[in-house]
Amino acid sequence: MVIDNQNASWTLVDGSVYRNGVAAGNTYNVSLILWYGGVIYHEGTGGQFYGWNGSGWQSCDDPRLGGTSADGAAIPPASYLIDKVGAIWTVANGVVYRDRSAVGTMSNAALLLWYGGKFWAQTTGGQFYVCADADQWLPCNDPRIVTAAPAGSFHGINGHYDYLYSTTQLVSIIKTLGCSTYRLSCTDNPSQLAAVVALAQAFQSEGLTLFVIVDVGIYDNNGNLFTSESAAYTRGFNCAVAVAAALQPHGVTMYECGNELTRASGIILDSTTAGTKVVDFNNANWPLMRGAMRGMIAGVKSVQADAQCGVNFCVADIGASDALWDGKQPDGTSGHPTVRWDLTTWHNYEVYGDLFDIGSDGSGPGFDLPTYCKARYGVPFVISEWNTGPEKTGAYRAHYIASRLLTYYQARKTKNIQSAMYYELDSGDATYGLVINGTALSLPYDAFASFVASHPDS
Repeated sequence: MVIDNQNASWTLVDGSVYRNGVAAGNTYNVSLILWYGGVIYHEGTGGQFYGWNGSGWQSCDDPRLGGTSADGAAIPPASYLIDKVGAIWTVANGVVYRDRSAVGTMSNAALLLWYGGKFWAQTTGGQFYVCADADQWLPCNDPRIVTAAPAGSFHGINGHYDYLYSTTQLVSIIKTLGCSTYRLSCTDNPSQLAAVVALAQAFQSEGLTLFVIVDVGIYDNNGNLFTSESAAYTRGFNCAVAVAAALQPHGVTMYECGNELTRASGIILDSTTAGTKVVDFNNANWPLMRGAMRGMIAGVKSVQADAQCGVNFCVADIGASDALWDGKQPDGTSGHPTVRWDLTTWHNYEVYGDLFDIGSDGSGPGFDLPTYCKARYGVPFVISEWNTGPEKTGAYRAHYIASRLLTYYQARKTKNIQSAMYYELDSGDATYGLVINGTALSLPYDAFASFVASHPDS
């Protein structure tokens, strides 16, 4: 008999639970009654626990097991791990189980690691895998490896080629802010390209870095979807060749191939989803995006083999990044062309969530995105756009700038974060920018400049 804090007596008779002699709900095959933490639980002969909510039973874990496992906990030495939703993970004979059901096709796990909000398995041969979308185990490196990004381009800011500033004024503003890197978009349009070339010349002489977006998407110049992956590839290739050929003589070595393509209306099925599942994306148009990305990277590399090329993603779009990296379609088919990049670039606005605890689809638990990308793709991570929302006050924005920059800065030596590029220098109003027509917006400007001045990129 068990007595609860209301002096009710709980008994077990022929596998059923009784409260004060009256059947408590519909129970059978019960092997244990437990009073723990002020709640009555019972366990079935199959090992499943249920907690009494006052009127019925709710499925749960054994409450004695505790909550979410500590970051870095592993089997062995632990006998079980608990994730953020309370599921219990175990390993038996090399197979990984979640609540007694096998997870994916893993069959030779020697280690199961809970780290950065994800499960990682190391096989008996030493290879690491991460448990990703649809319980697939994807190859990766050990996520615990500390990796420092190259110094020299951490403090960055976004702008545009068609600002009304002269090149001399723009260089002066950026240097006064303490930034080393300036990101802007460009196509092979002659007037655009001429303006960017002029900036590249001025930046090169001042020791500043220009990070250029080759701005090709899934639509042609008439606003129509490309007719095929090959057509998208050709357009991306030709545009990138023109841009890289014009900029190479002026010291440009970093390119971003496309801008927020996974968030294009023809690619993302529902813009409110986080993108952690590959099925969040349009299968029919996927080859057009892949072709454009592949073409831009190949075009840049044909001119500058040692240039660094990135492909940017938003929110938590690892469903897209994994599929592109592995040559998969949203329908799950594989064997398609792969997209490989030298820089993993990502956009992280406040509404997307904390980059280091970014939420997954369906309001699911967060995970550490830079850690995931570091282990999965093995290249430096660039935050190529970040900011809070346009509706925020100057005081709020200033606080956000200082706090976010500190978090990004601290991670550059451990999570391979090469650059954090604020969006943007001048938005023409007080929504995003630090200046308007050369005049500083004092609170956000001072917060940004003060942080950069006191945190050297070394």
